[in-house]
Amino acid sequence: MRIGFIGAGRVTQVMGRHLLNAGHTIAVCNSRGPETLTGLVKELGPGATAETKAQVVESDVVIISVRWVHAEEALQGVDWTGRILVDAMNAHAEHQGDISLAGVTRSRAVLAETGSTSSELVAGWAPGARLVKSISNIPMEWIEDFGADRPRTVLFASGDDAEAKHLVMKLLDGAGFATVNLGSLAVGGAMHEVGAPLSGLELHLVRRMRPDTD
Repeated sequence: MRIGFIGAGRVTQVMGRHLLNAGHTIAVCNSRGPETLTGLVKELGPGATAETKAQVVESDVVIISVRWVHAEEALQGVDWTGRILVDAMNAHAEHQGDISLAGVTRSRAVLAETGSTSSELVAGWAPGARLVKSISNIPMEWIEDFGADRPRTVLFASGDDAEAKHLVMKLLDGAGFATVNLGSLAVGGAMHEVGAPLSGLELHLVRRMRPDTD
């Protein structure tokens, strides 16, 4: 599959490598233009290209991973109808994303004033998109092991389009993760957005090596 990334930060750098290793191709854009992404695509290696946003959104799946304060602007200018869009962002009120207790508390308060989950807001900014929230529940430095024998880290997924959510979960599972379906954007999204109970929680899939003997 071809996976597009809007944003060229840590999510793109880390998840892009995982997806490339799984045999996919990736296209990356930012707000400054493809010519500023030469170093990143060279670092990511074969299968990665720098493109315009108009080109990136033609991918099979698009992942947005910009700073939250720029999210609405980054989603503008695209007909999102029918496109699968993954919200890999956390709704930090500050530009730099303060992850201290005080910072997260402030961000939660700002989000609460909207009466919506962060992904419901994203859905409103990208009308017609088949939106899935995923990837954002853990810091990227926790999954920088690209080895074949690494633990299967748990990622969560929520969304209102069952088919799109299943495709995204299959994509992430195929890249070496264990994806857990949390339900809708309203219910599931509230469980793994910034400051929520399942945000910042590191879990790994444990396979039972032998059956229980009673």
